[in-house]
Amino acid sequence: MLLTNPTIRLLFAGQALYWSCSLIGITLTSLVGLQLAPLNALATLPLALLVLGNLLAVQPLSLFMQRHGRRLGLILGAACGILGGLVSAAGVWLADFTLFCLGALPIGAYQASALYYRFAALEAVDESRKGRATAYVIGGGLCAALVAPSLSLWSRNALETPFVGAYLMIALLAALGLLLMSRLQEGDAPPPPRTDRVGARSLLSRPLVRAALATTAIGHGLMLLVMNATPLAMNFCGLPLEASAEVIRWHMVGMFLPAFIAGPLVDRLGSRRVAVLGGALLLGSASIALLGMSTVTFLASSFLLGVGWNLMLVAGTTLLGEGHAPEERGQAQGLMELGNSLVAACASFASGVLISGIGWNAVNIGMLPLLAFAALMLWPVRRTLVES
Repeated sequence: MLLTNPTIRLLFAGQALYWSCSLIGITLTSLVGLQLAPLNALATLPLALLVLGNLLAVQPLSLFMQRHGRRLGLILGAACGILGGLVSAAGVWLADFTLFCLGALPIGAYQASALYYRFAALEAVDESRKGRATAYVIGGGLCAALVAPSLSLWSRNALETPFVGAYLMIALLAALGLLLMSRLQEGDAPPPPRTDRVGARSLLSRPLVRAALATTAIGHGLMLLVMNATPLAMNFCGLPLEASAEVIRWHMVGMFLPAFIAGPLVDRLGSRRVAVLGGALLLGSASIALLGMSTVTFLASSFLLGVGWNLMLVAGTTLLGEGHAPEERGQAQGLMELGNSLVAACASFASGVLISGIGWNAVNIGMLPLLAFAALMLWPVRRTLVES
């Protein structure tokens, strides 16, 4: 499909470019914030503003693409990435913390637009291949996981002022993403029929939609919560920074490599079964984490955490497409991404507080009721599929 479908190929490459930008930012932004912020407590403010930019843009972008098509919406998102990279680079160069923080907002809008790459993939294939199309586009992040860490280290010191080159690199990668999105043909990802705004209440009344939203939101939230807590837990255990970097690297591989298996699984077994499998893997991740706090257990737990996230994201995205009409696409997809972004914001802010306050084991035990809730939301979907 990557070789024969030009839309999937462009979206795969666009996903790789976006995740490269994201991983550079994740690696360096808190360090730059610590360097520029007037108070150490404000060091993570740029990351918080990035999440805010995502939240502010995710729903308007969906409705914009509902009216004007994917191509213009994705171009606009990539343009925000260019702007954010340039403003952030200027903030570092001028040692201006306020300017650096402002640059995070449009980068958040770029992040919001990249969330819709997988939805654009759904519209480029027939019904029997939607799972694979979604998964293959998500799999573009594997390229970023392999390349971005080295790219961030090189670009950090590429110019005389440290870190300026890294944010210029983000602008450059976003510009390449814009060029790719400009090559999308409207025939590849056609704009859906125009319609009046669909109420969220109407969508949430459908078991398929509720199950899809719960699957992606819980999978995404738990992944971010535990991923952000892992380096802190390893530090508290006295494990070296090199061990933490290796654990995160394998976590990223776990996030993206299974995409090439998850898609065929969804097409063959169905979205619900793959979502349940993803939840089971997250349960396995928590179980391994509770066995001990060695590098091996952290690595195995983090790898399974990434795989479970991938399966739940692919399954939930495909399941959502089964629960709404084409004219409801913009509102339904925007609702999913708004939910994911809200959960991501809560998880990002809560991880440090929870790991410091209640500990690593308690964080992993806390995954269990949320996974049970996801399974409960998927149960009516089983009855719906059997009846149909």
